[in-house]
Amino acid sequence: MDLLAFGRSVLESQPFSSLLGCTLHSLEPGKAQLELIIEDKHRQQHTFVHGGVVSYLADNALTFAGGSILGDSVTSEFKINYTRPAIGDKLLAEASVVAAGKRQAVCDCKIYAVEAEAKKLVAVAQGTIVKA
Repeated sequence: MDLLAFGRSVLESQPFSSLLGCTLHSLEPGKAQLELIIEDKHRQQHTFVHGGVVSYLADNALTFAGGSILGDSVTSEFKINYTRPAIGDKLLAEASVVAAGKRQAVCDCKIYAVEAEAKKLVAVAQGTIVKA
């Protein structure tokens, strides 16, 4: 089965992901990229993207990366560090597996704000993904 097509079907089955307008840009063993076109509904009172939206992208990207190795998976835990306000046209989350065993994977993720093809790092995250 095509891993990217399968991953997109999983993402489409998540009502919250549909609500936010998230897309799975790429998925290969051990790596995932999610994209989100920034809309007004994603912003907080200072006009940059709400931290909860950035955190959502990290959580989902981490789990897609881990799940690409483990199969059906969920997030056991993750942490996030915000590095700057998320301002731009879209957000890009790039996650990869750092280490994996039979039941869990440790993954990391970088989230970028993209404007006019320039990427600026807005957050970094690390998490543990476990088989469902």
